[in-house]
Order: sequence, then structure tokens, then C-alpha cells
Amino acid sequence: MTVEAPQNDSLFEAPPMGEQERMVEAVLFATAEPVTVRELAARLPHGSDPAEALVHLKKRYEGRGVSVVKVGDAWAIRTAPDLGFLMQKETVETRKLSRAAIETLAIIAYHQPVTRAEIEEIRGVGVSRGTIDQLLELEWIRFGRRRMTPGRPVTYVVTQEFLDHFGLESARDLPGLKELRAAGLLENRPPPGQGPGLDTGEDDEAEEDENQGEMFEP
Repeated sequence: MTVEAPQNDSLFEAPPMGEQERMVEAVLFATAEPVTVRELAARLPHGSDPAEALVHLKKRYEGRGVSVVKVGDAWAIRTAPDLGFLMQKETVETRKLSRAAIETLAIIAYHQPVTRAEIEEIRGVGVSRGTIDQLLELEWIRFGRRRMTPGRPVTYVVTQEFLDHFGLESARDLPGLKELRAAGLLENRPPPGQGPGLDTGEDDEAEEDENQGEMFEP
């Protein structure tokens, strides 16, 4: 009785892991935005294992001028954190976020998903539409799922672009609230209901112009 050898499901063998690593490296270098493992798998030859290639590539770049980093559920090649000062002239822009935008961004990052009403309750003052629009325009926040409550208000969450800009793998890597307050990014406002009434106007930008933030510069 003759036993047939099992057939190979793939018409072609996957490239050696060293070659897959080179391919992943080429894609990450050529792409400005972080790339997911699924996107890498779609580009690499059939049978490749981009997840394993990323492990090898990340290890090979340890201690170098650039690093292979995870951003959310994607991967990218970025300048080593301790060498970021070398790129300062190329990355710093003149526009700065207002105090209201900084506080709103911090609240969304730490409390996401969060509604506009919840942001206002935490801040103790109203949030203008311009503040939200600015953060949406920067693509640092996006719309999340609607709350299953009366009116079904929309929620806000931070984006992968936000994580990439600040070199974070996820929102869990954000600094603690004490560090934010020490850096002047959060004010010690009285708890909701124990201070002045909530300012429901759209003019919180008036005091923002006098207090421009520096850490969250786009």
C-alpha cells in the first residue's frame, strides 16, 4: 500500500526569516504611518510570518538611533526617545494648544470614552465647540461609540496619531495625574457642584489665549 506524502498548501515556500525581516524593515521605513501586522501580511509573500519578523527586527534595533516601536495595534520605526532633541528644529511648530484644549485632551485620554457633558463636569467649565474641533482637526481625538443613554450622546477617544506623537504604545502608558499637575497641564479645580456654577457658554477660549500650553504642542 502506497502512502501519499501530504501536499503543501502553499505553491511557494515562504522566504527565510532573515529575508522576511528585511521586507518588514523596508515597509516600515517607507511608510510614515504605523503599519499593522495584518497590513504587513498582505504585502509580504504568502506564508510569511510578519509578527515573528517584527520580534527579530525590534531586538536588532535595540540601542540604535532608531527603534521599532508598537503604536496601538500597529508598528513603526521611530527616532530613539533620548535622541529626539536632534529633530527639534524639524518637528516644532509655532502653534500651541490652548489651556482648554490641553485640559480637554488630558481628560479624554484618561477617561475615554467620555462625552462632552462629562468633560465639562470634570473641568468645571463649559467646553467650546472650537476646542473639540481643534483636537479633531489634529486627529488626536476621534468620535467613539454613542452612550446608550437618553439622547445617545457621542463619546470621544484618543487616536493612534495621538499615541504615535507622544511615543506611547497605549493610553495605559500616560503619565500619572500628579505628573500632569506638576507640569501645569491640569489645574486643581474644585469638584463639580462645590465651586462656581458651570459656565455653559462657548467663550472659554477667552482665558485660554492668556495661558498657552507648551507640552502638547502639535
